[in-house]
Amino acid sequence: MSDQLLECGKIVNTHGIRGEVKIQPWADSPEVLCALPALYIDGTPVTLRSARVHKGNVIALLDGVTDVEQAMLLKNKVVWLNREDLDLPEGSFFLADLMGLRVVDEAGRELGVLTDVLSPSRQQVYVVQGERELMIPAVPEFILETNVAGGYIKVRLIEGM
Repeated sequence: MSDQLLECGKIVNTHGIRGEVKIQPWADSPEVLCALPALYIDGTPVTLRSARVHKGNVIALLDGVTDVEQAMLLKNKVVWLNREDLDLPEGSFFLADLMGLRVVDEAGRELGVLTDVLSPSRQQVYVVQGERELMIPAVPEFILETNVAGGYIKVRLIEGM
């Protein structure tokens, strides 16, 4: 897929008999998917005719899918979104854009590269691979600057990290 498209979920099942699908969202909140004009499946845009959140998942009716048999053919398909369809708030980033960024401390010393973002609770944790693995809470006390264009994240470490 192009850099313009980002994975945002997976169709995990059908819902009802009208052709709705149940999507497990991979976004900060399932509401993000509901607000999109279209999702992309196998690189093809599919208009969202309706979408609602149900038990943490998205129940969606996709254009051209009119019955449960058609919906069943989409099971286990990854769905993508177009970056241009989302207006990120100031200071927000797509996780895909953070992966691989260099991570430096306040003095500019290289600590490693961001390899993963964990979401064990409401707070994300950045996993940095360098001489040793670091796990840094993604909160302002530790994340001083995120410069995607510059290719780095500047962090403050505390004793014991």
